[in-house]
Amino acid sequence: MLDLRQSWKIGPVEIPSRLVLAPMAGVSVQAFRRQGRRFGAGLVCSEMVSCAGIEHRNERTLGYLRVGSDEHPLAIQIFGSEPRMMAEAARMVAAAGADIVDINFGCPVRKVTKTGAGATLLDDPERACRIVAAVADAVDIPVSVKMRRGLENGSRRCLEVGPRLVESGAQTLTLHPRSARQMYTGEADHSLTAEMVSIVDVPVIASGDVTSRARAQAILATTGAAAVMVGRAAQGDPWALREIVDGSAEPPTREEVVAELVLFMRETVRELGERRASGFLKKFYGWYLGRGRFQRPFKQELVQLETVADVEARLFETVPGARFVLVRIEQEQPEVDEVLLDDMPISIYGGG
Repeated sequence: MLDLRQSWKIGPVEIPSRLVLAPMAGVSVQAFRRQGRRFGAGLVCSEMVSCAGIEHRNERTLGYLRVGSDEHPLAIQIFGSEPRMMAEAARMVAAAGADIVDINFGCPVRKVTKTGAGATLLDDPERACRIVAAVADAVDIPVSVKMRRGLENGSRRCLEVGPRLVESGAQTLTLHPRSARQMYTGEADHSLTAEMVSIVDVPVIASGDVTSRARAQAILATTGAAAVMVGRAAQGDPWALREIVDGSAEPPTREEVVAELVLFMRETVRELGERRASGFLKKFYGWYLGRGRFQRPFKQELVQLETVADVEARLFETVPGARFVLVRIEQEQPEVDEVLLDDMPISIYGGG
């Protein structure tokens, strides 16, 4: 049985564990990625970044290119439908300090697919290959591609397109074997993952329904994939990552839950600014405090508070011991340097 703590490589980049933290829109901010690394993720990924936003130097888009020294190895994911623009975005990603540039051919959301990007590109393999080739030619870091099985239920398009993407320069593939139509319903069909592993000569990352150590080991054993990708299971539950990697199944105490949430809140305010962070964090309160850890009325109360500082005060009022756990966690944090491109019109602090 594969040891999930075993290292592996994407091109020259060494990944210290077989667990990859998924790129998730509206979730995978720097605070989320840093936390994931602390809890055992070998590779963390940014949320998808618009190549058009990068080309037009959109302030908020460029804010996604912050890279902390404790995030490595890090993949920054880009999406778009024009090879030239994707190549330029990839250059910016490399300049920002990413270890891997990841291309999104899997997003099923309408506002992405209607532009010809995301999962739509699986039905346009010629353009998809041109995009991968343009990106691979533009940067010296490895190129990865995240994809779905296809647009329609039952599609096997990924098996047709995957080998061509590798020929075009992709050094690893991540397969989420649901269709775009399925979104996140039903089950991921990892028999497709096993087939993909058998027909490409690069590492394949298995994504979809990785919710426990037992499930991760079963997927790795039956597919031959190099690693598993965890997404929704890690939302508000970094302890799930630790359980998957090394079997540490001890549930967190209420003090640990509140301490990690407060640290996440503070990091997010630093990254996004108070105004953006206040709205962004509301979904995380339910994620962290759910799973029977706190009563529903308490979670609902936090969402109604006006500022992040008010939420922090209420959390500490409810669980005073969390302050001491937070001090310990903060003392264990490494000092972090961040890379910022000279022509980015944003501050590292205060939120792009």
